Amino acid sequence: MGAESKKTILRIELWHVVMLLALLVTLTPGKFVEPTSLLIGGLFMGINFLLLSYGVAWVLTPLAGKGRVKAGVGLLILKIAIFLALLAALFFHVQVDALSFALGFSTLLLAILVETLRTRLKLGM
Repeated sequence: MGAESKKTILRIELWHVVMLLALLVTLTPGKFVEPTSLLIGGLFMGINFLLLSYGVAWVLTPLAGKGRVKAGVGLLILKIAIFLALLAALFFHVQVDALSFALGFSTLLLAILVETLRTRLKLGM
């Protein structure tokens, strides 16, 4: 993974944290969201994004270079299965407000959009 890709991933994560904290500060006082669920959703998505981003570069790229694409894809599927199991356990064993969790979860998608727009405007596209 190139240095520019790492910087982009870190900028996306920074946008994600800033937006998550902004939502927390603005919506919690009015009891619009449950703060713990919002943070759990954001944390869940942030960790998933980092593992996916760096996992592809760290695991899949070397395996693909050695012709072991199936092993790399298998590890990626395993990561997805583990995160889905954690998500199911979270919803069935911990009282999580689904709307707040979804709001925290979706801040990463908004952060990706903001970083993409920022990059495009910077490049003049």
